Amino acid sequence: MSGGVEWALHCCTLLSRSAEPVPAVKLAEFHDVSPSYLAKQLQLLSRAGLVRSAQGNSGGYALTRAATQITVLDVVEAIDGALPAFRCTEVRQRGPMATPAERCTAPCTIAQVMDSADRAWRDSLRAVTIADLVADADRVIPPETIERTRAWLRGGTVVPGT
Repeated sequence: MSGGVEWALHCCTLLSRSAEPVPAVKLAEFHDVSPSYLAKQLQLLSRAGLVRSAQGNSGGYALTRAATQITVLDVVEAIDGALPAFRCTEVRQRGPMATPAERCTAPCTIAQVMDSADRAWRDSLRAVTIADLVADADRVIPPETIERTRAWLRGGTVVPGT
């Protein structure tokens, strides 16, 4: 999984806290990441229909639907694609003890295990929404930090540690 998934998930959780679109530059500043790098992740999220961009003075990015309707899997697939993590190359048909293709009538047992794991992983990520991530974070982030974050997103200046 690429590092872009982590940044995209953090951006989605942050966007869920904002009533207004948040500029990409502000998201990059908040996360201390390159604006050009983050812009690529936001473009992928936009192409997948998870965020929209608004132009103008109050422009920026916003979620396209409620955080309860966007799953972690939606974000993972937007950034890294929907292809399975494992691709069977039929190793059993190679080398000095190769099994002829016509005798490989059942899927490779390794492919079966990997496909099962991939389905379980995707089911697990599909069961968690951006709203779930925010709720979990809210249990460990002090309320004053959450409010400082909201104020910062609204454009206010926030003194670190206050």
